[in-house]
Amino acid sequence: MVPLTETVRWRRLAKAPLGPNVPSLTQELQAPTFLGRHRWKFRGILAVIALAGVAALWTTITLTFSYSDGDRVGYVQKFSHKGWICRTWEGELAMNPVPGSTPQIFPFTVRDAAVAARLTAAEGKKVALHYKEKRGIPSSCFGDTSFFISDVRILAP
Repeated sequence: MVPLTETVRWRRLAKAPLGPNVPSLTQELQAPTFLGRHRWKFRGILAVIALAGVAALWTTITLTFSYSDGDRVGYVQKFSHKGWICRTWEGELAMNPVPGSTPQIFPFTVRDAAVAARLTAAEGKKVALHYKEKRGIPSSCFGDTSFFISDVRILAP
């Protein structure tokens, strides 16, 4: 005859699982679920979505907030609509601190079509450009420079 303690111990072993991948004697083998079979694909897709979300958030933050802003005064030397896919208005402002000296060149980008039209109308005149500097923009699709013009004022000659 088997002692009672021995019978209790075997019943505990029969009900307990044998390991992480081995079912207990009282459980039936179950087929893996759809999520169980494809969990690495879902994790990869979620990682790509999270990365795209972080990139979109960073782009939104860099385009919303300005690092600095101010005015530059001079003559528009060059102004053109550039780009194959992402077309932006790019230009150069020639600033003469002292008459007769070599001008300093200020490269800028215009994203607004109304500001670009006003700047085109003011070519050849002395202008004051109000700019906002945006640092850390992840792509040149938004402009070749980090200086974005937001307002144009024509000054008296």
